[in-house]
Amino acid sequence: MSSWKDNLRTIDPYVPGEQPQLKDMIKLNTNENPYPPSPKVKEALEKFELDTLRLYPDPDSALLVEAIAKRYGVENDQVFVGVGSDDVLAIAFMTFFNSKKPILFPDITYSFYDVWATLFNIPFERPALDDDFNLVAADYYKQNGGVVIANPNAPTGIRQDESFLRDVIEHNRDVVVIIDEAYVDFSGESALFLTKEYDNVLVVQTFSKSRSMAGMRIGYAMGNPELIKAMNDVRFSYNSYPMTRLSVALGVAAIEDEDYFQKTTKQIIETREWTKKKLTELGFTFGDSKTNFIFVKHETEDAEDIFEKLREKHIFVRHFTSERIRNYLRISIGTQEEMETFIEELKNIL
Repeated sequence: MSSWKDNLRTIDPYVPGEQPQLKDMIKLNTNENPYPPSPKVKEALEKFELDTLRLYPDPDSALLVEAIAKRYGVENDQVFVGVGSDDVLAIAFMTFFNSKKPILFPDITYSFYDVWATLFNIPFERPALDDDFNLVAADYYKQNGGVVIANPNAPTGIRQDESFLRDVIEHNRDVVVIIDEAYVDFSGESALFLTKEYDNVLVVQTFSKSRSMAGMRIGYAMGNPELIKAMNDVRFSYNSYPMTRLSVALGVAAIEDEDYFQKTTKQIIETREWTKKKLTELGFTFGDSKTNFIFVKHETEDAEDIFEKLREKHIFVRHFTSERIRNYLRISIGTQEEMETFIEELKNIL
């Protein structure tokens, strides 16, 4: 007799960053925002009617969709919302990548892409980044079932410019091109305008980074109405109530506070640039990060050794074990005070 274990779906899962629970730690390993959510989020939470939680939420999340559409100058039917950008991207994979041709994304990028592709039985290829960790446009000229580009990329932090994106899109007009912009607010250069020119481009963003809402799990995609409808059809086929009443209420409050968003994003960018200067002085090299993290390599010291010594000091950064990037560390940007402490501890270690 066959065992029930013979029918299990087995997969190597995505491994998220460590979530230590220490009071005195400096947590720079998961690209979270070091500042609290907007004060308007706090006000919305205090005003939230607890009794409404006994009722199902709006399946269309209309208030949140409308707020996002207004913020970005698009129509409501051009916005899709989900439980974090991971949920949004997973649904996009299920919706658009159903040919027998492989989808394309870089060898060094967000490591959830190959997990979803494997989980959903989507063939894929991973063209290698060049020696400077840039994508090579010509690698995306071949026949494929779709293209996924994180821009700025993770974990490298490097942003490809408009001419690169146009080049790739022009060579892939018959498939969906997803531009994952989880960190775009720290670069100031969104590709959203390309969705008005190309009906096959989907831009995905999140509240987790620049809007300090990682704990609420709110993500969204923007593109032409046909793309959004197709994604909603898939989403409603297995989960018709994805966004809670609370996540909608707090998400609306967050995206409507433009002043706070601009203020905290500016602070993070300024601290990032200060940190770059200090890391250079300490012998680290890195690409020109346009995110809320820096992907670094030291000229003489081993990354894992630095990682472990920082960990002993309750300073957490991210170390990857993939062969090509095993000697790199990804350092999230904390507050100015946290980064000053981090730099002082690095000086003691090196």
